[in-house]
Amino acid sequence: MKITGIDIRSCRHEPDTDHKLKDGRPLAFEFLVLKLKTDEGIEIDTFGFGGRAANAMGQVSEDVVKPFFLGRDTAYREQNWHEFRKYNRAWNFAQSYVLAPFDIACWLAEATAADLPLYKYLGAYRDAVPIYGSSLTLDSAEAYAAEALRLKNRGWAAYKLHPPADNKVSVAAHIACREAVGPDFKLMSDPVGNMNFQQNLAFGKLLQDLDYYWLEEAHYDEASSATRELARSLHIPIVGGECSEHHPGGVAELIASRAIDIVRADASWSGGVTPMMKTAHLAEAFAMNCEIHTAIYHPLELVNLHCAAAMKNCEFFEVLVPEHLFNIGLKEDIHIENGMAHLPQKPGLGIDLDWDFIDNCTQKVF
Repeated sequence: MKITGIDIRSCRHEPDTDHKLKDGRPLAFEFLVLKLKTDEGIEIDTFGFGGRAANAMGQVSEDVVKPFFLGRDTAYREQNWHEFRKYNRAWNFAQSYVLAPFDIACWLAEATAADLPLYKYLGAYRDAVPIYGSSLTLDSAEAYAAEALRLKNRGWAAYKLHPPADNKVSVAAHIACREAVGPDFKLMSDPVGNMNFQQNLAFGKLLQDLDYYWLEEAHYDEASSATRELARSLHIPIVGGECSEHHPGGVAELIASRAIDIVRADASWSGGVTPMMKTAHLAEAFAMNCEIHTAIYHPLELVNLHCAAAMKNCEFFEVLVPEHLFNIGLKEDIHIENGMAHLPQKPGLGIDLDWDFIDNCTQKVF
């Protein structure tokens, strides 16, 4: 099945919310939407991550990635992945998340042609995955505790804090969450590289005392020696790898040297389904979990969910909360019931994109 056309557009959506990201800027969503056309009449739509600059990422997609994929066969995903690596090194240097929607679309095209949902085309392990909520940066310890308790009461599997840089508020928030949900509900922490080694050591010991389930991205992923020493100094599992470029090679040393206890990957930032599944299988060979990192927008989260359902070594499905802010771009909601995210059974992605929403958000068509 040959690729005969690729349409790319950049989009921007500004939700009605007071939430902000760590940089203090308003929560605004920029993303790409790609339509891949084939000579067998199958057309695939998928989202791509746009960061804070979807127009720029769309231009890179148009100028660099699209010419590589036009005319290629969607069945030759492994060949395409290896050859794109060489092509990209020849002064193109597109980021992994720009490649991702093209790779995802190829997988969805083949799954659709096979009349299978993506996870069954990959090789299903289960039909539903436990879900946990992942916070934004909130203003107070009380806000984190209230959100954790709400998710516990909804039957979700766990709650993860993205604490503020203010250490006093962060410590208070972690204590307040444990007090709110009791000893048996799973809590995790992701400070997103806020602290140095000494600070992380003290913080990790606090999390151990509070019986937190893991400590994520304590250092930036390239600080492998510091992360390795932290993992050896603490018994709480250390999680990392989501921002490493060129999965699986970018996380191979983190895994092999046990700098981390759990590796992160996702279908967007890791460069697509192909490299993410390579990372998951590499981790499995080391008896290590690959916990899939949120892809933020639900059309990409749904790709993550399919991949999680095709993996044994992934415990959770991560969703940013409040989830209604990120539940954009799909005609139907992802089915969540009794703390489980259930897989759609239609071919490919299983839920169509919402083109009325996409058209209203479009900034530029390339």
